[in-house]
Amino acid sequence: MVKMEKKLYSVIIGTGSYVPAKRVSNADFLNKTFFDAGGEKLKKSNQETIDKLSEITGIRERRHAANDQVASDIAYLAALDALESATIDKESLDYIIVAHNFGDVRLGNVRSDFVPSLAARVKHKLGIVNPKTVAYDLPFGCPGWLQGVIHANYYLRSGDCRRVMVIGAETLSRISDPHDRDSMIYADGAGATILEAVSSDKPVGILSHAVRSDTIEHAYMLWMDKSCDPQHQGDELYLKMDGHKLYEYALKTVPLVVKESLEKAGLPISEIKKVLIHQANGKMDEAILKRLFKICGGEYKPEVMPMTISWLGNSSVATLPTLLDLIQKGKMNDHKLESGAAIVFSSVGAGMNINSVVYRMP
Repeated sequence: MVKMEKKLYSVIIGTGSYVPAKRVSNADFLNKTFFDAGGEKLKKSNQETIDKLSEITGIRERRHAANDQVASDIAYLAALDALESATIDKESLDYIIVAHNFGDVRLGNVRSDFVPSLAARVKHKLGIVNPKTVAYDLPFGCPGWLQGVIHANYYLRSGDCRRVMVIGAETLSRISDPHDRDSMIYADGAGATILEAVSSDKPVGILSHAVRSDTIEHAYMLWMDKSCDPQHQGDELYLKMDGHKLYEYALKTVPLVVKESLEKAGLPISEIKKVLIHQANGKMDEAILKRLFKICGGEYKPEVMPMTISWLGNSSVATLPTLLDLIQKGKMNDHKLESGAAIVFSSVGAGMNINSVVYRMP
């Protein structure tokens, strides 16, 4: 009998999240004044606008951070939760990677604050003394947390380090235009994971990944611009997006990236028990998975895709790690991740970035 050689694999040993307590329902937008991109007031009533958005995205409510919280604050709270889950010494972390896109944005002041880095702020709040705990930020759009996981995988499998914390935190409510109907999509939140290098003679943890960035035609599907309100005073810039083009791009391209990651892992789609996909639009996610299973020769079943968008909205980099943490802690109804199960993480965002990771539960 041939003895299998042991290899290093990246395994998630702890998860954490911070779901803000403040609930913002669809009804809270009834008294808003919405304008289109040309500065014309929407002809449809707010009720019609809200109902249509809810029908398309599945969002009924979202969470907003407390007035005195910024992204690094909620990232820190998610990090604490992950450390408690992993039951490890915080000083043993080799890296802290914080994925975000807008830094610490304070209520009433739409300016990104990146200095010092959010990762440095989190390390400081955690009270980590170890100078070898390297802290850095990763802006990559909504797929930022998953890209941080891919970074961690390279570090861990190289043998250069043992433990990496990857956090996704964002306060999208602070940079959304209150006069743009798309503001109803955005939410706040934070999620964290701790990965560890594990020696195993059987593949476990991260099995493969695939990534792409399409910048020639798709670099500016998201951009920063002035308020839709023509009477708005000030030079603040808010997040804008071409939702229709984003939908088309994601529907066409995400299945190809996930298929590539499955092929790299040598796994058929039939072996995948769950697909944890970025929560941006419920109907879009469903369409993406239906196309994925079709091109991979499998049968799509709704239970493969756990969803939080109806009550958490789109919290960008926080959606995937929050979803994972909620499942791991038994807060997602009947969704469970059994030992040995193969799952997929996938995200799309920033208009042009897509990634996918195939993972086997330890």
